[in-house]
Amino acid sequence: MSDTASAAWNAGPHQGPWNQGAHRRCGRKPGRGLEIAGIILGFIFVWPLALAYLVWKMCGYPNYDEAKAYLRDTFGRAKDDFFAARGPAGFGGFASTGNAAFDEYRRSELERLEEERRKLDEEVRAFRDFVEELKRAKDREEFDAFMAKRRGNGPTNV
Repeated sequence: MSDTASAAWNAGPHQGPWNQGAHRRCGRKPGRGLEIAGIILGFIFVWPLALAYLVWKMCGYPNYDEAKAYLRDTFGRAKDDFFAARGPAGFGGFASTGNAAFDEYRRSELERLEEERRKLDEEVRAFRDFVEELKRAKDREEFDAFMAKRRGNGPTNV
């Protein structure tokens, strides 16, 4: 008998090779049925989480860094290809058309529209402040009416 086999054989009654895998039934891990039931209930109540768990399980339980690297490698190339097709200015900007007059006109119009957007944002803020002030005035008026009514009727015992 080899040294490793004799060491495993002499290790004790619960550690020998004949007892390896005794905690498993039919080759399954304990709690496998519970896991399946959990996944089924997850699909019934919170299917996005159950789907994410199932994908994570099928991928071999990758850790966060492995998954992030996979997504970056897989979808990073697609993103780079997409933005490369959009031109040198990328998604949000505009590349030069080659016509200086049109480019200047476009730039001035965009600046004008940006200024209009800023003005509208200021008006929205002013209106919100006005509505808040109206709510405060109404609340103050209702409170004052309540206190006047309460003082007029005398102290009430609740």
